[in-house]
Amino acid sequence: MSHLASHRRHGVIPRASGAAAAALKARASAWEAPLTETPGVLSLFVWGCEMRLTAETDSARIELLAPEARLIGTLQDSATEIFAEAGLEVAWDRVDKGALAPGLSVMRVASIIRRSPGFLRIRLQGPDAARFGETSLHFRLLLPQPGRVAVWPRVAASGRTRWPEGADALHRPVYTVAAQQGDWLEFDIFRHAGSPTCDWAMSGVEGSQVAIIGPGGGWCPEGPALSLFGDQTALPAIARMLDLAPHLVSGPVRAWVRAAPEDLGALADDPRVTRTEDLLGALAGADLPAGHVWFAGRAPEARAARQHLLDRGWPRREVTAAAYWD
Repeated sequence: MSHLASHRRHGVIPRASGAAAAALKARASAWEAPLTETPGVLSLFVWGCEMRLTAETDSARIELLAPEARLIGTLQDSATEIFAEAGLEVAWDRVDKGALAPGLSVMRVASIIRRSPGFLRIRLQGPDAARFGETSLHFRLLLPQPGRVAVWPRVAASGRTRWPEGADALHRPVYTVAAQQGDWLEFDIFRHAGSPTCDWAMSGVEGSQVAIIGPGGGWCPEGPALSLFGDQTALPAIARMLDLAPHLVSGPVRAWVRAAPEDLGALADDPRVTRTEDLLGALAGADLPAGHVWFAGRAPEARAARQHLLDRGWPRREVTAAAYWD
């Protein structure tokens, strides 16, 4: 695991090695994350990082290993939460108390344009932009409530990230990076009533500051084939994966989308893309090649899609069913 060791952090959990091990095993199961166990040592692997728990005589020692500082902070936040939920407190060798939350970047709104009747394209500019174009599709946009000065999340003395609450609570939607180059990135938002992000984007925010956090949310699945299903909210992610797929997927790639024709853009002429009004029907009727199936849309549809694929005997690890909205 030497590639993980560029950043490390250590902690001790007094008088609780058994309870700490149980908490780590439970979280690995909930996350469906790889967990290895050797006598006295548990290692959970997530986000390209390792969370290692070693039993000692009257305590447990935890070691975090990650390839970058942002991920060490994120892993420390998660580890602190995992053990706190079991009533355990970690004594860390280092906490960046008062620092901005790991992975948070303050950006400037460079431009907002109407990309199509249904979508706005927003360009953000800042020195951290390149990080959001690498190996992950998504990020969270952090928006204060209308009329409020933004209060950004910061690291507390415990190692947890303290998020603002009450009137300072942030709206935290997830978006897909549509393009990134140099010091800017772009993302698309689907225009619909009742969207705080749409209201924000249409309120003359060009030139103002905003924060994003991440990246996160996976990458284009690799393998022998890729089948994509999604509604208009998933259109940016599908477009990004179709761009990436030729480099990562060795066999057929197809997408079924439920979106207005005028919002498809270049996808309207992509032979891999089929427009449909019935995503679940398209899923049920498709002759899917062995490989990964990715589905995103309304929460009830995502749940139904997952169950349908599992009932068909599809391997769980080859199914992604994401609820993009409800």
